[in-house]
Amino acid sequence: MSTKLRSLRMKLPHLVIVRAPGLLPMLYKVGELANELGIPDRTLRDWLNTGVPHQRDRRGHLWVNGQEFAQWVEKQRIKKAPEKLADDEAYCLHCRQPVTLIDPEYIPIRGKLINIKGYCPQCGNVINRGGRRD
Repeated sequence: MSTKLRSLRMKLPHLVIVRAPGLLPMLYKVGELANELGIPDRTLRDWLNTGVPHQRDRRGHLWVNGQEFAQWVEKQRIKKAPEKLADDEAYCLHCRQPVTLIDPEYIPIRGKLINIKGYCPQCGNVINRGGRRD
């Protein structure tokens, strides 16, 4: 297994992210841990090749420490920092990133609420964003 593959972050199922912090500080067999997490054994065995901390006993059986696994899961999570967008920016769902709108149009809805409509500079799609007037 190459070191490049080991250093990549993985997208983990939500169920694993939720259940991992509740694991006990004990050694689990692969099947037991997979059952606790609600995932197939094969998936967990594949994760062992990508950096999940584990150990083997004299007989060659695999064991995974529950707390070490929970810490590994926490390191794999990609945390998104909330970012405040400028008045002429919006999030493009097609490009999956914030962009500066081309030709932003401010359409009043009611009261202080407005709709900001513009175009993505990268893909050209129409982007709508809600906002408030000052």
